Amino acid sequence: MRSLLPTSVQIPKVLTIAGSDSGGGAGVQADIKVITALGGYGMSVITAITAQNTLGVTRIQDIDLDVVEAQIDAVLLDIGADIVKIGMLASPEIVRTVAKTLRKYGIKRIVLDPVLRATSGASLGGDDTAQAMIADLFPIATLITPNLDEASLLLGRDIAAPDDFKLAAQELLDMGPQAVLIKGGHLDATHTQLTDYLMWRTIEDSLEVVQSKEFKHYRVNTANTHGTGCSLASAIATYLADGHDLPHSVAKAIAYVEAGLEAGRFLSIGEGPGPLWHMHDFYPTALLDEKEKN
Repeated sequence: MRSLLPTSVQIPKVLTIAGSDSGGGAGVQADIKVITALGGYGMSVITAITAQNTLGVTRIQDIDLDVVEAQIDAVLLDIGADIVKIGMLASPEIVRTVAKTLRKYGIKRIVLDPVLRATSGASLGGDDTAQAMIADLFPIATLITPNLDEASLLLGRDIAAPDDFKLAAQELLDMGPQAVLIKGGHLDATHTQLTDYLMWRTIEDSLEVVQSKEFKHYRVNTANTHGTGCSLASAIATYLADGHDLPHSVAKAIAYVEAGLEAGRFLSIGEGPGPLWHMHDFYPTALLDEKEKN
């Protein structure tokens, strides 16, 4: 069938490779919402199906390796992708399958959110999966975005305070990715101001230079934080695909998630911690506080 759109019309094409969240707040569902809200075209490869809601994860079913590979083939052979965002990969075998297939297509830009544990505490990977990520995905990743728990698991020691971030980022950078963003959202409640720490490599005059930048922002007072990590990584990927540089993409993505948390403060979705409000730019009524609603 002949396309009705002019071939010159292009928008950022973002492929998310991640698990499905039946509750719609995280995983592939959140990724697609973010990509669409920021003007990109979202595509997906499902690596696992989770039975999940705002109260937690009750079951996980990995997708067969050949089906994971077939999904990547189907998207990249026809549509292509300007960037790939990777989330939950629940086993070392899935990690290796994804890495092998992306290498086959020569994918150059990859944002890896090393999802190893759900906010509820449920394991979504583990030590073997973390080691497979280090060996097979870190060397081809443009950016990795671990939270404090994930950084601790990857490094084998606790990363618990902003003073730890610089050394942790350097050690993670030495594992192979081009850039590391350590997210401070899991800092304890005494930290009313949060710090995210970005470290990245650049080439200047044929020499590798390592740069870093801190992003400080306030903690939004809300329990509705489900899916923030997935959403941040997808936002960074979409901004990168749209031509923004890395520090600018990170800054814009942090602002997007912060606005989503603020907009979703009073949303009532489920009995547990709900999601941020991804569509705040289009449907801002969720910004109203309880007094304004009544």
